[in-house]
Amino acid sequence: MKIRTPTRRPRLLSVATLVVLSLSLFALPGCGTLDRMMSWVGLSDDAAPDTPDALVMRAMDAFNYGKYSDALKLFEDLRDRYPFSRYSLLADLKVADCQFFMDEYAAARPLYEEFESNHPTNEAIPYVMFQIGMCYYHQIGTIDRDTSGAVSAIQAFSRLVRTYPTSPYQSEAQARIKAARDFLARHEMYVAAFYVRTEEYSQAQGRLEYLLATYPEATVSPKANELLAAIKSGNAPQRSWKDWIPDISLPDWATFAGGLSVQKGPMGASSGGE
Repeated sequence: MKIRTPTRRPRLLSVATLVVLSLSLFALPGCGTLDRMMSWVGLSDDAAPDTPDALVMRAMDAFNYGKYSDALKLFEDLRDRYPFSRYSLLADLKVADCQFFMDEYAAARPLYEEFESNHPTNEAIPYVMFQIGMCYYHQIGTIDRDTSGAVSAIQAFSRLVRTYPTSPYQSEAQARIKAARDFLARHEMYVAAFYVRTEEYSQAQGRLEYLLATYPEATVSPKANELLAAIKSGNAPQRSWKDWIPDISLPDWATFAGGLSVQKGPMGASSGGE
């Protein structure tokens, strides 16, 4: 269902136009080009300081130069003072983006979720769903800590993959799912190694069997098979328990991309980093 606009309410800029504006402003070399671009999308270059046009220009400029704290204040001001302006959707989305790029993932995620809930058919929803997954993904710690972030990231990215199979985020979402699954497999291997240390071999065997059944594609599967075979033989593993501990950090998602083309999203969604 499309968003209904009240009578006499200014027309909202389309997301496609906002995409062009967001990406283009970042690369503009001078004021003359900036003025032409703002004029092209219908923004006045002589807007008064407190008008919606002026606020969105200042906010986008701050955002595209990485001044996310300043941009956040301006977008919040724009959203709060002019809730029915044609920039209201942009303000809602960029408030979430500012929090995300300030590494405030716990704060950004509910803002993205609120945008999706309020505008479920908006053309920016694939990007929003990807960002929800990224918020969870960036909160993944190490395999010796809570793994709920990895589980939630897999669920969020999987929802995007199912719902929008042709979105430009498809490849990266799939690669990050694989990285998060590999992380969870490493967690199981870490726990199994701990049980080897305490000589609780039946517990270690259970963890290893679960790992191999659930994450057969994991990079630690060969080592898990080796340790499981040693335990099943009835002989204590000859190697030190420390030798069975995998890398505790989240693996680089790019190594799971498999040559797939990873595209950058409309608001710089493809962070490329961990």
